[in-house]
Amino acid sequence: MEFAAGLLEAAVRIAVPILLVVLGEIVAERAGVLNIGLEGMILVGAFAGFAGAWTTGSPVLGLAAGVVAATGLAFLFSAAVVRAALDPIVTGVALNIFALGLTGVLFRALTDGAAGGIFVETLPPVPVPGLARLPVLGPALFSLNVLGYAAIVLTAVTAFFLARTSPGLVVRATGENPEAVETAGVDVRRVREAAVLFGGALAGAAGVYLAVGYSNTFVENMSAGRGFVALAIVVFARWSPGGGAVGALLFGLAVALQVRLQGRAVLGVEIPYQFFQMLPYALTLAVLAGAGRHGAGAPAALARPWVRSR
Repeated sequence: MEFAAGLLEAAVRIAVPILLVVLGEIVAERAGVLNIGLEGMILVGAFAGFAGAWTTGSPVLGLAAGVVAATGLAFLFSAAVVRAALDPIVTGVALNIFALGLTGVLFRALTDGAAGGIFVETLPPVPVPGLARLPVLGPALFSLNVLGYAAIVLTAVTAFFLARTSPGLVVRATGENPEAVETAGVDVRRVREAAVLFGGALAGAAGVYLAVGYSNTFVENMSAGRGFVALAIVVFARWSPGGGAVGALLFGLAVALQVRLQGRAVLGVEIPYQFFQMLPYALTLAVLAGAGRHGAGAPAALARPWVRSR
């Protein structure tokens, strides 16, 4: 029971930032925009959240700073890809490299080589009375911080928005048939821009979670490939928020399990720790390959440039 409780708690903690990014990317891709710049947006959000929390002493203001900064980067991506119709892959990779260099330089300037690093106050957990004491599930699901609960709520809200509301129908139609959306009098570019900004805001929140959620500092390149993992999970989930939650939790379980397996012998054989470290990413590639073989059903107009016809 103790092992299961610790494993599930770690899995949920690891899954939260992935889930936030996945939800934002699902909306963006449903609108027809492939955002390869997620890695950079997470990184910018993490640094801005850390810097905001350190300079103000408030993790809440750090959260606001991280979301605003990542949304600003998403605006640049949107201007290049949606407005100027540039290639989303080239643009996204460029933004990722830019974010990696910018946050590294700013972090070194901010800390000024401080010995031992700089630490900030983290977002506190908010236990749900009664439920937080449940065995196994209590610590994992009912003792989260505000971003953890937000990820759970946003999963349901995003699913309802896409499936049951008129604006959600417009988003889905924009990713499937933008010509029909334009004929109906809706500005395709504005829909796509709004979807990209939403995804950027959630990527920023994920970055803040990394730096100010369960960590209390910033580390260069601390996004550590989570943006690319999120892109894979979106495909695995068939662009479904519920499936995205399952995929994020599976990845979290894989990471949590590999941490606990490191240094243990399997059937009397000592396995190098690098093998366990690669397991979560090997699992991601495996499920992505399986999803591709069976046809993922991507939005028909995904990554297709839109040029206004009138």
